[in-house]
This record gives sequence, structure tokens and C-alpha cells, in this order.
Amino acid sequence: MSRQIKLIWDFRGEAAAKTAEHHEIHLKEFIAIEKLPLNITGFEIKNEMHAIAYMVVTDENMIMVRDTLKPHRGELFV
Repeated sequence: MSRQIKLIWDFRGEAAAKTAEHHEIHLKEFIAIEKLPLNITGFEIKNEMHAIAYMVVTDENMIMVRDTLKPHRGELFV
């Protein structure tokens, strides 16, 4: 079974939550346009000045998505 990797985009500042929420829309659009077999996206508010948007990818899709969308970081998704 393939590893799942959570690609993460960090947003900071007063508008971080709204920006992360909006960024998730674009991640879903990218998945649809590229016809990727992925369906885990989301956003999390870490605190009032930091939020993240994320997409979970498999090893097979990670390099293409990473090079195209340039996430800030990634971690194993369990």
C-alpha cells in the first residue's frame, strides 16, 4: 500500500483562516482538473494568526503535486 503524505500550506496573519479556507477550494479544483484519485483536503485554524490548508496525496502523485503547487511542507498522514 502506498504511503499517504499530507502536503501543507501555511497562512499567517489576521486573514489566515479565511485564506486557508479559500485555498482549499483551489486544491479541490486542482484535483478535479487533473483528474487525480485524491479526495482528502481540508483546512485547520491553528490559532488566530495561523491556519493551514492541506491535501493528502500518495507517493505516486506527490512529486507532480509538489512541483506544481509548491506546498510549504509535508508530513506522513496516518
